Amino acid sequence: MVDTRASARATNAGPGRLLIAVYILFAIAATSRAALQIATKFDEAPVAYLLSAVAALIYIVAAVGLARAGHAGRRVALACCSVELVGVVGVGVLSLVDAELFPDETVWSGFGSGYGYIPLVLPVLGLLWLWSTRTRTAADS
Repeated sequence: MVDTRASARATNAGPGRLLIAVYILFAIAATSRAALQIATKFDEAPVAYLLSAVAALIYIVAAVGLARAGHAGRRVALACCSVELVGVVGVGVLSLVDAELFPDETVWSGFGSGYGYIPLVLPVLGLLWLWSTRTRTAADS
């Protein structure tokens, strides 16, 4: 019997390692920012600071999912990158349309402008990487 499935490239190999490193860097940055903001001035903009904490959590879980490279890791990374993209676009739009909703910036405010728009590009790159490393069947080829 011939296996019709081509092997998938691991999500934690090649360029995937750089993607994981960037996710880890952003996890550290967002966690540090959120922890400081929540600890020192939570009452000024609780929604913004909690959104930064949510972004940090998503970055951590996405990095772990990409690093695991198995089926479960891919599903976790896919969910995180999808939620992250919806979040950065949604918060980006809301922060521009109604600035009063966010009296202080979040990681995703202005589509991640405070971080060089990397928060907007990162989930797109993550989703593209997951797509390019997916398992293909003979019917897909």
